[in-house]
Amino acid sequence: MIQALMLSFQSLTDRRVALLLAKVIALTLAAFVLLGIGLWYGMSALFVWFNLTDDGTWSVLLSVALSLLSAILLFRVVAVAMTWIFADDIIDAVEDRHYPQHADMGKRPGLATGMQMAVRSVVRVILYNLLALPIYVALLFTGIGTAIAFLLVNALLLGRDLEDMLIARHGKDHGAIRKLPRLLLGLLGTAGMMVPILNLFVPVLATAMAVHMVHSGIARL
Repeated sequence: MIQALMLSFQSLTDRRVALLLAKVIALTLAAFVLLGIGLWYGMSALFVWFNLTDDGTWSVLLSVALSLLSAILLFRVVAVAMTWIFADDIIDAVEDRHYPQHADMGKRPGLATGMQMAVRSVVRVILYNLLALPIYVALLFTGIGTAIAFLLVNALLLGRDLEDMLIARHGKDHGAIRKLPRLLLGLLGTAGMMVPILNLFVPVLATAMAVHMVHSGIARL
């Protein structure tokens, strides 16, 4: 695991991966900026609808607050969606540099397949977290239980997403990750997404890490 993590950071020195990272970060930030603008227009419209006096201050404050809340709750969904867009390019770059023999054997999935998997991933994240919502609420009194439950649920989902990216390319025999390494990969990625600034790098790092785990044999021992 540590070896794969170090190699994933090393992958950032690859020009292709660095450019893809910049694109993922830019699109992720752009998505939340657009969300904030949309919320501001929505708040302004609500004030007009209810005939409430506002010079723009309250609509701005409310839209910023809702944007921050949305960023906390939806970052995982947005980040993974953006990663799916460039997942094949990230895997190509890592395999070409570190595992050329595997790069030659892999079959890059088509755009339609990638889009279907991305939609399934987003729906799965939303559905599972909604199903786990009663558990999150019930554990609020523990202080830390909700955070642990959220981390575990999303770790399982993220680990599966990363595995699916590689299975789509190499098949189950060469792309599958054992349950424990997959869970640890998901935990590392999900925890990283909770850390400001670092969370912008995590989707690309986690994808690269999954490639290293599979091809170096770490996840298949």
